Amino acid sequence: MDPSTADIPPTSTAVRFENGITLDGKLDEDDWARSAPATNFWETFPSDTTRVADQTEIYFGYDDRNLYVAAKCYVKGTDFVIPSLRRDYRAGGNDNITFLFNPFKDKTNAIVFGMNPYGVTREALIYNGGESGDDFREEWDNKWRGESYIGNGYWSLEMIIPFASLRFPDGDPQWYFNSYRFDTQSNTRSTWHRIPQNQIIMSLAYMGKIDFIGGAPKAQTSNMTLIPYVGGGAFKDFEAGTKTDWDGNIGGDAKIGIGSGLNLDLTVNPDFSQVEVDAQVINTTRFEVFFPERRQFFLENADLFSSFGFSRINPFFSRRIGVTRDTATGVAIQNPIFYGARLSGKLDDNYRIGLLNMQAASDFEQGLPSYNYTVAAGQRKIGDRSAVGAIFVNKQNFGDFSDSTETNLNFNRVAGIDYNLATKNNKWNGKTFLHRSFSDREDGDDYVHGLNLEFRERHWNIGYFHSYVGEEYNAEVGFVPRKGFFTSSIEAQRIDYPENPNVVQKGPAIELQAFTRPGEGVTDYNYDFRYGWQYANTQRLTIGAGFQNIYLFEEFDPTRTEATPLPGSQDYGFWRAGFEYSSDRRKKFSSRFEVDAGEFFNGSSYGIGGGLVYRYQPMGSIDLRFNYQFIDLPEPYASTALFLIGPRIDLTFSKSVFLTTFLQYNEQFDNFNLNARLQWRFAPVSDFFLVYTNNYNTLGWTERNRSIVAKATYWLNI
Repeated sequence: MDPSTADIPPTSTAVRFENGITLDGKLDEDDWARSAPATNFWETFPSDTTRVADQTEIYFGYDDRNLYVAAKCYVKGTDFVIPSLRRDYRAGGNDNITFLFNPFKDKTNAIVFGMNPYGVTREALIYNGGESGDDFREEWDNKWRGESYIGNGYWSLEMIIPFASLRFPDGDPQWYFNSYRFDTQSNTRSTWHRIPQNQIIMSLAYMGKIDFIGGAPKAQTSNMTLIPYVGGGAFKDFEAGTKTDWDGNIGGDAKIGIGSGLNLDLTVNPDFSQVEVDAQVINTTRFEVFFPERRQFFLENADLFSSFGFSRINPFFSRRIGVTRDTATGVAIQNPIFYGARLSGKLDDNYRIGLLNMQAASDFEQGLPSYNYTVAAGQRKIGDRSAVGAIFVNKQNFGDFSDSTETNLNFNRVAGIDYNLATKNNKWNGKTFLHRSFSDREDGDDYVHGLNLEFRERHWNIGYFHSYVGEEYNAEVGFVPRKGFFTSSIEAQRIDYPENPNVVQKGPAIELQAFTRPGEGVTDYNYDFRYGWQYANTQRLTIGAGFQNIYLFEEFDPTRTEATPLPGSQDYGFWRAGFEYSSDRRKKFSSRFEVDAGEFFNGSSYGIGGGLVYRYQPMGSIDLRFNYQFIDLPEPYASTALFLIGPRIDLTFSKSVFLTTFLQYNEQFDNFNLNARLQWRFAPVSDFFLVYTNNYNTLGWTERNRSIVAKATYWLNI
């Protein structure tokens, strides 16, 4: 590695096109050759010290309406790995290239476009500097076009991205940009700006530059998109014995550009029936399980609202709006929303704002009044990548239905301030925050505070974390599964890069965590040890062991099967050990396993989980997800086997017609769920959906409920 060039941001140019392009993926327009391409990619896997052998060239052009992107990816052959023709694929384990645009040059948020050799496209948003997989949201959609071409010793692509689909500073002739590519034939991953192996490949701390030659691109400061929908369906509740409920809906969204950096999103009578069903889990803990937001309306600039606090001390969790959960089946169900509005984006290079207002309908079956939800958030950039932000969340009962219980208050509010630390080279990352809740009940200890700090360098990742959640802290629109505790932890990981060419990385890690309750002292604690290997053929193996101590203040049944609960007011300490393994995802058949065994409360348990994947390229894949856990507790407590299996069958008939069938058998809920989802993309960002759902009670295999929904959406630029 040449230290004089490895960390210097690379540059390329975008030239003005006079006649646009013929979108065929072939790069045969003369204009492409006038730009200085983004090339000389660095290998980031299996090593990160050399330029990659099979190079990539990326070209840029533009005119008054569009950004043009082309790439030429050199390969050793045409034996590509393409799991399916489905849009919005995940990059790992297949051939593809991804482009990350950061027009505001904050190295915090990016717009993502990608393509594979078969011309399958994806788009996404990256939040929070791209520091974890949770910051990548592929559910986001926008209007653009792309085509690919497979040549002799290379594959190439062309893209036309309307400036109306982007937000960028008007008059700035330079954007930040990076790209990463997966090449299965040479078994390499590469990036334009070199990214060290101990950093995530989509990290926005490492960005090159695009200089627009011939004048800055002109932002589309006044544009509007309408996305109407029409839908209808039938629902039958067999357990209640009611008649089939037939229903029809119309509504839609609007996206309005305000200036060069702000977007106003409006929705009326939104319908999310096409959103993919949640993957169920076995839960043997005392706390709620987190399921991520998948609804399109809530995703753009979502980090402005949802990244405050920590993942388990979050003052705003958008799935609290318009979603309830069937306690019998564990399946999420919709609570109707009347309307919503969201203004979000950049005021200038340093300030971001977000305003959200949603009005939900009352739900008498679930005991929910008609609530209005308002969120205001702001962020000020500090230094290269750090920021300070503030948030205010208000949940207000404006309906006639009142409920004096603690779960349905007339109002609930949270206010807070956060400071996010991210250094220029991403060596130091962290956050600290202070929030408080307000509601119409007696005040108490209603504050939360948190701090985490992470240090990363080539051979060490070290992190410290602590948080305090007051007993009376109540964020009803947030996600806070545990209250009344001070929690602290420290984690350290050693990363070695052995000379053995078959092993890319290896090393040990340790984590220590403790929970302290005011007046009670330390109640829960755990310490875990693990050792991991990452191999050149992309296999991974981690072995580990740990001890956990849990103090139950109240009786608890870890099986959640209404068995005799374990006694409260006592400690339970137990050792466990296990391993995790994932095979080479480039193969047609791949697998992943998690195995653990040992003591469990006052007994023992063992479990195995994971998945088996078969790829029938390029038509789709079968992913058999499973989880089996046997819990053996002494009499009179539960001894039971909990089994969850969820085959997911993906069929892609073309690049515009997809069928996903998801079957989930969950012994913990005594439920079998069938969800089949057909999607036809008949025009850019315009879809027809047909969704069939059925739930059975596995005790006797009687039907619980059944529904079928049809929905059509259309994207109309005005």
